[in-house]
Amino acid sequence: MGKHSSPIDQQKWWKKLKEHRYIRLSLFVLLGFLLYAAMVSNVIPESLDVSVGSNAEQDIRSPVSIEDREETEQKRQEAAAEVDSVYTFESRYMDSRVEQANVIFDMVSEVAAEAEERQQEIEAFEARQEERGNGEESPEDSGEAGGTADDGAEAPGEPMTEEEQLDRLRALLPTRAAEELDEDVLLALLNLSEEQREDARDVLTNVIATVMNSNIRLDEVEEAREEAMNQVSMSGVERPLLAPLKELAEFSITANYVYDQEATELARQTAVENVDRVEIREGQLLVAEGDPITSEVYNQLTLAGLLDEHINLFPYIGLAILVLIMTSMLGYFLSDAKTSLQTNNTHLLMYVIIFSLGLLVLKLASYGHIVNLTGVTLVAPVAMTVMLITVLLNPRVALFTSMMLAITASVIFNHDSAGVVNYVQGMFVFFSCVGSTFFLIKSHRMVRILQAGLFTAALNILIIVAIMMLRGTQLTILEVSMSAGFAASAGILAAVLTIGLIPFFEAGFGILSTMKLIELSSPNHPLLRKILLDAPGTYHHSVIVANLSEGACEAIGANGLLARVGSYYHDLGKTKRPHFFIENQMKMENPHDKISPRLSRTIIIDHPYDGAAMLREHRMPKEIIDIAEQHHGTTLLKFFYYKAKNETELEVKEEDFRYPGPKAQTRESAVIGIADSVEAAVRSMQHPTPEKIESLVRKIISDRLEDGQFDECDLTMKELNTVARSICETLQGTFHSRIEYPEEIQEKNVEKEKVKIHG
Repeated sequence: MGKHSSPIDQQKWWKKLKEHRYIRLSLFVLLGFLLYAAMVSNVIPESLDVSVGSNAEQDIRSPVSIEDREETEQKRQEAAAEVDSVYTFESRYMDSRVEQANVIFDMVSEVAAEAEERQQEIEAFEARQEERGNGEESPEDSGEAGGTADDGAEAPGEPMTEEEQLDRLRALLPTRAAEELDEDVLLALLNLSEEQREDARDVLTNVIATVMNSNIRLDEVEEAREEAMNQVSMSGVERPLLAPLKELAEFSITANYVYDQEATELARQTAVENVDRVEIREGQLLVAEGDPITSEVYNQLTLAGLLDEHINLFPYIGLAILVLIMTSMLGYFLSDAKTSLQTNNTHLLMYVIIFSLGLLVLKLASYGHIVNLTGVTLVAPVAMTVMLITVLLNPRVALFTSMMLAITASVIFNHDSAGVVNYVQGMFVFFSCVGSTFFLIKSHRMVRILQAGLFTAALNILIIVAIMMLRGTQLTILEVSMSAGFAASAGILAAVLTIGLIPFFEAGFGILSTMKLIELSSPNHPLLRKILLDAPGTYHHSVIVANLSEGACEAIGANGLLARVGSYYHDLGKTKRPHFFIENQMKMENPHDKISPRLSRTIIIDHPYDGAAMLREHRMPKEIIDIAEQHHGTTLLKFFYYKAKNETELEVKEEDFRYPGPKAQTRESAVIGIADSVEAAVRSMQHPTPEKIESLVRKIISDRLEDGQFDECDLTMKELNTVARSICETLQGTFHSRIEYPEEIQEKNVEKEKVKIHG
């Protein structure tokens, strides 16, 4: 880009101005002024000069709907008060508590099995030692075969103490069970035989199912728990099982007949909606031409605001309030939504300019009524505005803008409406804009924009035909054809204008366009070459992360290309000390074995920020820098944290072994963080199977969710599930040729954590 075509962000005057404390307020004020100027000529009130007894010179219709608000509201309150509260029986609570009980017994059995296995290993080891001591070595033990299987073997350690078993059990149990169940209960369960545990499990699950199969309100929980404990007592279980089963039963019972606020509110809302309003309808004929003005008609004209002889400032004030509300809601939305408009004043300026173009298009098209041609006002290509915002800024902002444009259009096109608002034009603009936004969410390519234009044209035809039919008037083929033709032209023209304007906004505001992302993804880029040469393992890791994250982002409607390019550069910081990361060690000795955990922590934690610094030095786009800096969030280096705790008796703070953050601010950063952890973990699996891969992926996502790593981005639970499915599909395609299906072997947690952290 030449000197004369530098983006506005590189202009000195804007660099100073955009940091001014009042610049955002000024831009919103400017937008509000433009909105007011576009609509003010359409709200100037019309006054009638009539009196009681005179004849109407023309048909007079009410410009607004007037109702007796006090009486209507009173009826609504009475109707809502008569609705009783609704309670709902939640059978899923019983299922979850039964499942919880099964999980507790499964975990107890697992820990007991581990303790028994440890004891068996100790006994076997001692037996072998005793045999050697008696001189009864087998040929294999004497070394005739070139060494023994037990030579140099270490003792398997001490038997698991009760405290160790308890610690292990609490680590496996769900958080609530681990915190609330007494130590005596857990020890009692651990000391039972497997047969006793199965008997106890059957008794407990039967008691839970029986008690919770009936309605239990919140104030009846204690009574239900007493009933559960009584049933345990009457179950005939052995005495050692009685006390722990009672406490487990008390712990498991909860309310399942709960107040259903949604159903109650729905019932009350239904009752309120069934209350009829007494009102004068907008567009209602108050008096026909030539009919006398009676006192009743005169009162109706007064209520409708048609008899004011003095200058009525209310419409001007009302429009000002409407504009203030619209701009305030926009400001709040942009400040709360996780988009670039939240802090980037350059993008806010671009938004104001694009919105102003939309207002100009609407205002120019509104003068089409002068031509008196059916449907000519529908030709306004206002969908261009939201297409530009979708491609250049954010689809959610485009949807909010669709609402604002619809409101504005309903006022600007009110020439043929009885009231101040033209609902037909407002609905048409709203659906046209929203439809084009939805079509462009998944892809911003030029051909997609052209397709969006055709889609919007077809949608516009359906919308206008539907609205014309809803009005219930007689339609002619000519009227329908003309309206449909103008509506279709609006969609096609919007796409053409969008394609023509995008390059100007990309160049003028330095937008990270698709072409720029494709350029950054080239393997010949200096930084990618540096990763390939200095850290080839990291390069391979980044490519796989790119494949995983791109597919996942596209599956949830995020920017897949940005995710791919961001993944290529996310571990650039590893090139500073490549051999301290396991994928680059190439079977060499691990340098972390020779240094302290705190030094290892420092080296590992530094790599996102080293990478971000290197990206800034090369003036890479902010979006790529943010991904490099945020992909680990504030996660914990578990391996080195526990290693440090084991090597010292001093207190080791968990926060000292967490990445400083920030957490992922965008969906792309969050998905890349998930893919980064998944790739490293799957790489460590000895025999990856589809089931093991899916279990691992969902555990990583669950751990990050519970750790609050997604708190600052707008990923939903549904989208996380979609991400998990997409990553699993990609991984299964990657590992399909090497998948075997051996029996499941429990892997050691320390080795897993080591690979994850180093990866």
